[in-house]
Amino acid sequence: MNEKVFLITGASTGIGEATARRAVEAGFKVVLAARSTEKLEQLVTELGAENALAVTCDVAEWKSQQEMVEKSLLRYGRIDVVFANAGFSKGSTFYGGEDKPDEWREMVMVNVYGAAVTARLTLPELVKTGGHFLITGSVVGRVTSIRNLYSATKWAVTGMAQAIRNEMTGTGIRVTLIEPGIVDTPFWDHLQKPASSELHPDDIARGVMFAVSQPSHVDVNDILIRPTGQPH
Repeated sequence: MNEKVFLITGASTGIGEATARRAVEAGFKVVLAARSTEKLEQLVTELGAENALAVTCDVAEWKSQQEMVEKSLLRYGRIDVVFANAGFSKGSTFYGGEDKPDEWREMVMVNVYGAAVTARLTLPELVKTGGHFLITGSVVGRVTSIRNLYSATKWAVTGMAQAIRNEMTGTGIRVTLIEPGIVDTPFWDHLQKPASSELHPDDIARGVMFAVSQPSHVDVNDILIRPTGQPH
């Protein structure tokens, strides 16, 4: 890949971690961004310090993401692929149960605002390299879900991906929305997992790398990946 650079938010576990491994395997240098410094540093050790840079980052904070981009450019001088993958849910409902205003605010700030800031701060660098912007949505960003506010944030991400694609027409930048179904990741630690089969993080990572590996004139706009048998 001629020392191309792949920046991943939410890189410490799950889909982000699996994608980092696949990206290094494909010849990329990777920037690993997340809030968990310890997990990031462990992943850098596994991938090799010559291949990976760990950046502690809270995507809900503009300044934190600015520092992420600055550190990436200081280390590598360029950014070719960005995967806005950070996101979470704790299953907050609109009716019944305990009020969780802080949890709601954090979920919107990470899932929606955080992804938007990642786009805003990295797109200028991607224009320079004719790069690729990917963003993690969800199956529940296109269908109604009982996971309520989380689902609404992912509907927002679906719209964001289309808006970014439209805005970047003519720049050479490719934009891909990744929409996973049920994946066996720490995402489910605080949620009741539906009774069905599930994907592995590497299944999504391979989908990401499929989009990234296409010729520059091929823009894979949307990859929806469900495990076999998932009904919705």
